[in-house]
Amino acid sequence: MMTLETERRSLVLPVERRADGDGKGNTVAGYAVVFDSEADIGGYFREKVARGAFTESLKTSDVLAYFDHDRGRVLGRSSAGTLRLTEDDKGLAVEIDLPDTTDGRDVRELIDRGDISGMSFGFIVTRQEWDETVDPPTRTIHAVELREVSIVSEPAYGDTSIALRSRDAARQEQREHPAKRRVDARRAAMEQRFRRI
Repeated sequence: MMTLETERRSLVLPVERRADGDGKGNTVAGYAVVFDSEADIGGYFREKVARGAFTESLKTSDVLAYFDHDRGRVLGRSSAGTLRLTEDDKGLAVEIDLPDTTDGRDVRELIDRGDISGMSFGFIVTRQEWDETVDPPTRTIHAVELREVSIVSEPAYGDTSIALRSRDAARQEQREHPAKRRVDARRAAMEQRFRRI
């Protein structure tokens, strides 16, 4: 049995600060994930997050918001109401009420200056699907346990080695269960014909 490890993915999309009546707005918003958008993971495989991947996790997880994934730089927390996460048609929307701390003020200033370029999220995959009929293989993430979201200064896809171990485990399962491999291949072929790919 494979040990589940936390992976991180980043998205380069604008993070915005929402001003309130006095123009000092302390709420920042953006997207940590855009659904069904394929990303190249180090040239090893393609990956996308399916709609609904966060549904169960958002019901139960107490998620923290960090600056640059640093656990010592907390910006918000879902159980405290200072971090709000919602799945919408686009992806995983994030709103953080920045604290009146050095990190909170720094993040606000960096966003205003345009130095912050994205958001990221830390997760454990709980349900996934690999399509080995294409090159490079494609991983579709159907469900995750969301651990954290971060405002990041340099968005990058990290922890590729963890995802590669997940791919290797899926391949090993296919070798051990050839009947399942044939069913999966037929299912992928039918899906491709249906979508006229």
